[in-house]
Amino acid sequence: MTMLGTGHAMVKECYNTCYVLHGDTQGGPLMVDGGGGNGVLRQLDRAGFDPKRLPDIFVTHKHVDHILGIVWMMRVIASAMNSGRYEGEARIYSHDQAIGMLDRMAEGLLQPNEYAQVGKRLHLVEVRDGEELEIAGRKMEFFDIQSTKAKQFGFRMTLASGTQVVCCGDEPCSAAGERYAKGADWLFHEAFCLKSQADAYKPYEKHHSTVADACELAERLGVGNLVLYHTEEQNLADRKRLYRAEGEPLFSGNLHIPDDLETLEID
Repeated sequence: MTMLGTGHAMVKECYNTCYVLHGDTQGGPLMVDGGGGNGVLRQLDRAGFDPKRLPDIFVTHKHVDHILGIVWMMRVIASAMNSGRYEGEARIYSHDQAIGMLDRMAEGLLQPNEYAQVGKRLHLVEVRDGEELEIAGRKMEFFDIQSTKAKQFGFRMTLASGTQVVCCGDEPCSAAGERYAKGADWLFHEAFCLKSQADAYKPYEKHHSTVADACELAERLGVGNLVLYHTEEQNLADRKRLYRAEGEPLFSGNLHIPDDLETLEID
């Protein structure tokens, strides 16, 4: 897992949360979310990924800090298809609301010959709550996190080794998601700030967790590895130390606080 970005919607010193799952023996790369702009292209370049070689993308929801970067990916992919520099087809997976928004944005913002690839070689694929698919050679099961802000899906992925990887999107794991996350080898979960910073950052008003909240949840669910992202940016230089100090007493598994462009071995 290479983190392209780790920050929440309004960050400026790092990129918005999105990442690429890659390198296991079962399947090709899978990109998850795209951040809020064409900065995703810079992050992919810095991480060594060619956007034209990322044929499978999953979008959790339609908030600007997750979906706008996908429009840029669509432009790059469609342009490469038109110029003969793209082999095969590309697929973007999400629920109906996000798929509909991507289609409307692509029609309104892309050049006509670029939009012409949508439905031809660039496919917008709707997934449903509880649906299981094989994507990039990996078994994935999707679930509605029951967000009250905007419809949002997470997923449970099974790697070739049998490792279970669960993504809860960018909100606290709900009761609906707990059955997917329970006992997971890896849980990707948001943590907006430290518990000691809650009065300043007001995470609960934004439907987010503190580090302590996420660690207590992961401990209760018996998770092996917890990855925290979608954070504030005021403590970037010292974030790992501060978040570990709050989280490790509450979580007996392995706690990971990645920086932008950091890679974690998850298999």
